[in-house]
Amino acid sequence: MSKIDEDKPFVPVRIAVLTVSDSRALADDSSGDALVARIEAAGHALAYRKIIRDERDAIAAQLREWCADPEVDVVISTGGTGLTGRDVTVEAHRDVYEKEIEAFGTVFTIVSMKKIGTSAVQSRATGGVAQGTYLFALPGSPGACKDAWDEILVFQLDYRHRPCNFVEIMPRLDEHLRRK
Repeated sequence: MSKIDEDKPFVPVRIAVLTVSDSRALADDSSGDALVARIEAAGHALAYRKIIRDERDAIAAQLREWCADPEVDVVISTGGTGLTGRDVTVEAHRDVYEKEIEAFGTVFTIVSMKKIGTSAVQSRATGGVAQGTYLFALPGSPGACKDAWDEILVFQLDYRHRPCNFVEIMPRLDEHLRRK
């Protein structure tokens, strides 16, 4: 079973938070606020925070910009993962991914089922990797952001988490791009 190995040091990562919304501003971005509070409480660093409209090309461009920034290890977006016509965050993420972390969406659905039952089927949460940076797309509700962080990301973004975690393999995410 998973656990935190207290003999290992905590390794903070730099996380950018992107809220995707046509109507929210920083003043009423409760999902972004929930993520920022959890990121900082866990001991990680907030690299950037931004709100962007539900436009596929703009979302993908922001993700690519942060993936190219050496000050960003992880990008977490919130919003735009539903089924309506304006929900294009998942498509934008997949435009950027080099590899998708398929099990992230599955595990998120399992976590959501415990909270909201079969309504979890409407979420398209996703995760992936691009340019050595982790990317996660979460639904726009504060509850979903809290669940994703509290049940998945807080552990996988903790170097001490056993049997394995995302942080320990971070140095090898872009090994295919290095010269041999």
